[in-house]
Amino acid sequence: MAAQRRIDLVLDSVRRLLRIGATANLLNLLQKQHPADLAQVLGELADRDRQATFSLLADRNGRLAMETVSELGPESGAALLATKSAEEIARLAQEIPSDDAAALIDHLPEELSAAVLELMRPKQSGEVENLLEYDEQTAGRIMNPHVFALDEDLTVGEAITELQTNRDVEMVFYLYVVDERRHLVGVTSLRRLLLVSPETPLKRIMTTDLISARVDMDQEEVARQVASYNLLAIPVVDEENKLVGVITVDDVIDVIKEEATEDIYRLAGVAGDERAFTPAGESIRKRLPWLGVNLATAFLAASVVALFEGTIERITALAVFMPIVAGMGGNAATQTLTVIVRGIALGELTWSNSRKTLVKEAAVGVSNGVVLGLVAAAVAWSTRGSPVLGLILCAAMIINMFVAATAGTLVPLGLRAANVDPALASSVFITTLTDVFGFFSFLGLATLFMRYLAPGG
Repeated sequence: MAAQRRIDLVLDSVRRLLRIGATANLLNLLQKQHPADLAQVLGELADRDRQATFSLLADRNGRLAMETVSELGPESGAALLATKSAEEIARLAQEIPSDDAAALIDHLPEELSAAVLELMRPKQSGEVENLLEYDEQTAGRIMNPHVFALDEDLTVGEAITELQTNRDVEMVFYLYVVDERRHLVGVTSLRRLLLVSPETPLKRIMTTDLISARVDMDQEEVARQVASYNLLAIPVVDEENKLVGVITVDDVIDVIKEEATEDIYRLAGVAGDERAFTPAGESIRKRLPWLGVNLATAFLAASVVALFEGTIERITALAVFMPIVAGMGGNAATQTLTVIVRGIALGELTWSNSRKTLVKEAAVGVSNGVVLGLVAAAVAWSTRGSPVLGLILCAAMIINMFVAATAGTLVPLGLRAANVDPALASSVFITTLTDVFGFFSFLGLATLFMRYLAPGG
């Protein structure tokens, strides 16, 4: 809370200094902030103020400006950069590591990104182009190609000298050991390096049983490996097991945040790159297609209701309680779906090991259906004076919550097995199922036992 209050104070100060044109004071304030805090401040400014603040910072402190836009994320950061000339972007891009520069340049308009790569220094331009050759959301795309590695024939003393004289590294959490052809053969820690005799060969102290990521590994799987094995960094190798880069824990945190945001948004049928300050027109364009799909499925549920128009005309009280059955089923399905999609995303749940989960979720659905169904039945009986109506409502809720639990488990697992993102497509299918089964079970049971229900209520 204290940190947020401080950022709010900085935000108010930035707005005030922009308003009065106190450029020097504004620059002094900005340069005292951490890039992550500046990114939050920029994200809350109006478009014109955001651009003015970034331009001031880019002119006077290019490194801080680029570290800030990197913290903003590639889409928002590229949007700020896109207003600059190719020459200016090329100069600024060289202030940050190649992997961060690649992420930003990849989101620039195609012609502008090509011009920027042409203008960058040959070495960094080549590194960025190499990173952009890998598929999006893979280890190769997010790795840092500057990785510190030691030859396996070195002694500990020589390794320490190499480390002391090498400045071209981002972070050294682990010391990776390679052979003469740069194949990754082992790893050791800084602590172990300092605790043995300088004459000790690296081969004797390195660990050969190490965790690595292939360049084509999905970034989500990389994050899982780092989390599972409590790593601070993970080496990246090509198809020949040659060391080509490293992914550090700060990059993994960004991946986890990105993937979690994407899954949450997709569960709601929202594009993964939409944010609170996305322009209204763009939000409409991204949300409307899924709402259209939901409208089509809603007509399917309405067609089920239409089958029982005669029953509803005779027993009008049914119209009062119909939404309860469908709504409770939808809520129960959302709970199950959230748990299952998380399990799939973390690699805990697959089609082959899902039987236990399916049985458990079905039991939870039926149990909740019984408890809540009895409560709903008591309310229906007390308000409508019909115990039969209450029992029908209870039975329909049990059926629909069982359907919600099983569908919430099987649908995302089935979509995953078919290589379809379960977070994106599951909610549409499950909402349809709970609506259709909810209306069908309630109205169907009411039709079967109509002679026990009083006409009109």
